[in-house]
Amino acid sequence: MKWYMKNARDLPWREDPSPYHVWISEIMLQQTRVEAVKRYYQRFLETLPDVKALAECPEDVYLKLWEGLGYYSRVRNLHAAAVQIMEEYDGVIPDEYETLLKLKGIGSYTAGAIASLAYGKPVPAVDGNVFRVLTRVSGDETDITKPSFRTEVERLLRNLLEEGVPEGVSPRVFNQGLMELGALVCVPNGEPHCSECPWKELCVARKEGLIDKLPVKKKAKARRIEERTVLLIRDGDKVAIHKRPAKGLLAGLYEFPNHLGHFSEKETLDYVRGMGYSPLRIKRLADSVHIFSHVEWHMIAYYLLVEEEAFASKEQKEKAKKENLIFVDEKEQKEKYAVPSAFHAYKF
Repeated sequence: MKWYMKNARDLPWREDPSPYHVWISEIMLQQTRVEAVKRYYQRFLETLPDVKALAECPEDVYLKLWEGLGYYSRVRNLHAAAVQIMEEYDGVIPDEYETLLKLKGIGSYTAGAIASLAYGKPVPAVDGNVFRVLTRVSGDETDITKPSFRTEVERLLRNLLEEGVPEGVSPRVFNQGLMELGALVCVPNGEPHCSECPWKELCVARKEGLIDKLPVKKKAKARRIEERTVLLIRDGDKVAIHKRPAKGLLAGLYEFPNHLGHFSEKETLDYVRGMGYSPLRIKRLADSVHIFSHVEWHMIAYYLLVEEEAFASKEQKEKAKKENLIFVDEKEQKEKYAVPSAFHAYKF
């Protein structure tokens, strides 16, 4: 804790650790780098400064604010939880750990973070940084992906916070100290900065040469590879986008039309003509790869300049209707429609 007070980073969400600010920042920081989160955090709060504003926010607006952060289920859960808070808790974010767990998208770590960082409750907030620090300092080779291990670590830390921390010491400082130690010193990639660590004399992993072996974490399954063809269909100054289904990967976001498999140029032209468009020009664009947690998209892409055929058949119109295409200009897309970063290689 003394180390933290001297070395803590100056982060915007630490300036005013209100429950709403802690909640938004912790959800944004899941699987996202601190530097990347800063500008999103500021922009989000400028538009949605409190729970009420978030609860009343239209889907397209909060998705647009989240554009580029990825893992869009996070912001959907934020919105759903805000509605819960307005309806069930009179617009006040609960201060009890067990009650926070009842909110959509809030697990043990986030509940602990809100309860301790915003309300000063003596509960732990155990993230990957904390697991890494504690397993290394104690030389613990347990697989950290086991739910039973998380439960045991949380139990031990709760006991410490309730009984072992000196009176008057803030749980917020204790929890943030552990997390900061993992973020700045006992780092996940590369050599840890052991000479700067306040626990260097205690650390079993350092003494026994186990640093590169801890923490133990079961290997994830290999990602599935999907081949996709992306179409940038331009009519005049506008380009075609459509909305993804309400459920599944990137649910409800806008994208350039794309399809499973790698289409040849002829297949692409036939497909576009089948929707009642007359291709004037086609150009193969650079290939791109986007990696999600469980799948990789290996994409090829075509740029197509088209004009709508005056006498499109009924069958062509039906096919075009199923694609649900809308044509937008660049300014309109940037202001209104959230396009996931998977397609940023093909921004127009």
